[in-house]
Amino acid sequence: MSTQTDFYELLEVERSADEKTLKSAYRRLAMRYHPDKNPGCEDSEAKFKAISAAYACLSDPQKRAAYDRYGHAAFEQGGMGNGGGFSGGAGDFGDLGDIFETIFGGAFGGGRAQPRRGADLRYDMEIGLEEAFHGKEAQIEVEVSQACDTCGGSGAEPGTSARHCNLCGGRGKVRAQQGFFMVERPCPNCHGRGEVIEKPCRDCRGEGRVDKARTLDVSIPPGVDSGTRIRLAGKGEAGPFGAPAGDLYIFVHVRRHRMFEREGTTLITHAPISFTTAALGGQIEIPGLDGARHTVDIPAGIQSGKQLRKRGAGMPVLQGRGHGDMVIEVQVETPTRLSVRQKEILREFQETETGEECPQSKGFFEKLKDAWNDLTE
Repeated sequence: MSTQTDFYELLEVERSADEKTLKSAYRRLAMRYHPDKNPGCEDSEAKFKAISAAYACLSDPQKRAAYDRYGHAAFEQGGMGNGGGFSGGAGDFGDLGDIFETIFGGAFGGGRAQPRRGADLRYDMEIGLEEAFHGKEAQIEVEVSQACDTCGGSGAEPGTSARHCNLCGGRGKVRAQQGFFMVERPCPNCHGRGEVIEKPCRDCRGEGRVDKARTLDVSIPPGVDSGTRIRLAGKGEAGPFGAPAGDLYIFVHVRRHRMFEREGTTLITHAPISFTTAALGGQIEIPGLDGARHTVDIPAGIQSGKQLRKRGAGMPVLQGRGHGDMVIEVQVETPTRLSVRQKEILREFQETETGEECPQSKGFFEKLKDAWNDLTE
């Protein structure tokens, strides 16, 4: 591609294009022809270099004015500086840096590198179902990096302070030119901080944080379930050199209960009843997690496996109002220890049976009888 191709044609804009239009055109073309998007394609690489040179010129008001008046001749024989005016100082590439950072997420942005935030931490807490029902105020102890008390998190020995890095001038980044491009990297002297600690703190060795135990108060709200995550903002690992701390996440695990199973806000329990209660009906009492004794009516003739529901006796709604339900699954228990008199009473009852007392049993045996007759015919 000829190096004399008109810069406006390269960027596919009119000569009257404003700064916003130029930048938009360059972003679009840079995305299309960037070598990372077209690996191994020499034409794309050449095109990318050409449009970068065109934008570097037209985005600078003085260079654009010279180009509009004299064309490429304005930059020949050192007219606008060494190498045609495109290999000058970092100021020539300020807009390019912003664009590359936006498009490619690279290290082209200006300003000092931001301090790295401390890491988030995890703490697993096991509680009982009763504690999940009522909520709980607890204290936990965690070993975590905290800001150094001696230096206040600065990393410098008390009475001293960090100074601006001479290599990067306090920016935290240095620039190196590679062909048409000005590439920014973290400063190797201050590691991106922009400051250098000449006398590190003896306790934290210049990092601004130390590992030690911390006691924290944790509020467990009513209604939590296994997997509930509670965030303690700023209670995680302290960031280096006074950077913000991360967060601490409490992961709740609820132990199995000896009486209740849980499905969301519903509590499920199994209640054995005598066969006489099942036949005649009656009442039973179920102790709830709320401390109350809940009376449940047993209808006459109830069958094993039937579920009864007690409204509002279940788990509280997490961060809401009201409670779920309690479900009681009835299990009819057949007596195994009968007295002589009880057996006599049952035999008397058996002698008076007509089959109508247990319609399901009667229907089942009638089906068996019909099936047997069909086989013998």
